[in-house]
Amino acid sequence: MHNNDPWAEIRPYQDDEVAEVLQRLASDPELLDALTRFRLPRLARILPRLSRALASFAIRREVRGVTSVRAFQGRIAGYMERMIRNSTTDFRADGLDRLDPQAAYLFIGNHRDISLDPAFVNYALYLAGRDTVRIAIGDNLLKKPYVTDLMRLNKSFIVPRSARGKRAMLAAYQKLSAYIRHSITVDNHSIWMAQREGRAKDGIDRTDPAIIKMLTMARRGQDRQAGLGEAIAELRVVPVSISYEFDPCDIQKARELYSVHERGNYEKSEFEDISSIVAGITGHKGRVHLRFGTPLSADFDTPEAVAEEVDRQVLEGYHLFPSHYLALEALGNAPELVDLGEVTDADRARFQARLAEVPEELRAWWLAQYANPVRSRAARS
Repeated sequence: MHNNDPWAEIRPYQDDEVAEVLQRLASDPELLDALTRFRLPRLARILPRLSRALASFAIRREVRGVTSVRAFQGRIAGYMERMIRNSTTDFRADGLDRLDPQAAYLFIGNHRDISLDPAFVNYALYLAGRDTVRIAIGDNLLKKPYVTDLMRLNKSFIVPRSARGKRAMLAAYQKLSAYIRHSITVDNHSIWMAQREGRAKDGIDRTDPAIIKMLTMARRGQDRQAGLGEAIAELRVVPVSISYEFDPCDIQKARELYSVHERGNYEKSEFEDISSIVAGITGHKGRVHLRFGTPLSADFDTPEAVAEEVDRQVLEGYHLFPSHYLALEALGNAPELVDLGEVTDADRARFQARLAEVPEELRAWWLAQYANPVRSRAARS
């Protein structure tokens, strides 16, 4: 790490750190074991040392010649294109043409998938010939050193969620706020972050005002006279909506919601977040739609007012697919909101096939994930 670097512990890796990190990854036993269990399960059981050696060789071959973050992401782009081909039937993004390609923005998006939400934002930027974003990721997801390395190589920076004590948490968020402001106003480098902590498992997208407070801490701490609106305008906040026709993690989310309702809590397994990332990447998503909103002005006096405008743009830009209306129809409690005008027989067949895979006790929770965006949109009209 760099001396006199105030953000060394949380920022993404820089180009001069890439080679060392890649070398470390190629010899990380936990990463090698994870790869071999996934790609070579039988060999991993019979000849674990050989399977690790093969995985290490594969990593070194794949990253040969990679000496910068941009080059690393260039390799990822190929996998992203393959994933989109294999797991989506259509991907569309709009609104980016209204944003200055030379300016940095703070993209605040609704949050449905741990890794894919920012990945699709990055892919849209990549297709438009623009630089990719730095990605906010909670430290609760970084339980393994190799996961931290991979995320920071992919331009992720760390959001503290495990700091203990009010004073420690305040200091951590002040540092985070300063880093985000520096990235936008000094580095001219865009950022993506979720509108709330954790995915919206129930399909209700709502911005947490505490995030808005955090974002303005650095500017208002530096200039006591600066208003909240002025601090927001400086960050060039742009709401982003992402909508999936089908969520590969929908059953797991329904199971968590059901458990909380029935037992009052839900205990995650040790590698559940990693499993969710893999499921999100590989699972079928159908159609995916991404919409970039318009930058927020300085006309806000409270964090709640900012959050309300982010919510308005996110919901206005959220694309409702047949799956959303069919879920509401299946629940049968708001027939006046069900619009089946563009629902085809093929749409209905796909939806019914997905629903048939859902355990009976989880179906209400599963359906609500898809129905709630329709309800949320209607509540604002």
